[in-house]
Amino acid sequence: MKLLSIDALDVAFGGHLVLEDIHLDLARGEIVTIVGPNGSGKTTLLKSIIGALTPRRGRIEKASGLVVGYVPQRLHLDATLPMTVSRLMRLPRRHSAHDIESALRRAGVTPQADSQINDLSGGQFQRVLLARALLSSPDLLILDEATQGLDQQGMADFYRQIERVRQELGCAVLMVSHELHVVMRTSDRVICLNRSICCAGTPEGVAASPAYRAMFGHDDDDGMALYRHHHTPTSLEPSP
Repeated sequence: MKLLSIDALDVAFGGHLVLEDIHLDLARGEIVTIVGPNGSGKTTLLKSIIGALTPRRGRIEKASGLVVGYVPQRLHLDATLPMTVSRLMRLPRRHSAHDIESALRRAGVTPQADSQINDLSGGQFQRVLLARALLSSPDLLILDEATQGLDQQGMADFYRQIERVRQELGCAVLMVSHELHVVMRTSDRVICLNRSICCAGTPEGVAASPAYRAMFGHDDDDGMALYRHHHTPTSLEPSP
């Protein structure tokens, strides 16, 4: 089932194209990762999908009733502001204690709901943000650099949790990451973006493509290749 279809998308700031002629389809149940250098338009693409930016040209079509969960690149909280996990989970609107507990469980959060946010580790805080995105049981989960600042083991654990979420909810996952070695092995499909889509396909196909190698260099064997899940996506051809 196709959840999202993007056709001929252009996004511009100040008359300068940030994204150009983007074509992308996303199906239920698949994990798609967007990679690219800084300034390549990755976050701009995600913000366009969630409606925070208005494209200059093209269309974004979503399945009827599509529910989207979004984990932002950063969330800055005042370190002096007392805030519990439960209070953060209830912003910007209130949710029941049962819904909060279910979302925390799905995100693999170990602290209690009354734990102070400032007492959490970086990995725990990222899982709380993931839990907030899961409160609505999304059809599409969007992650923008969600493992930023985590160590190697923290990244591996987080991506394993994402795979468990996908299996439990049957949702699609669209994520942006700089951790190339990990995400290239945790995705069904990889999209290499540098204003336009340079290449797209299976992780193995993209890693072997001249466009990817020219952008990132040769990345053959590496110490961060922690696992490769074996989900077979629904029938959906890679984006051009």
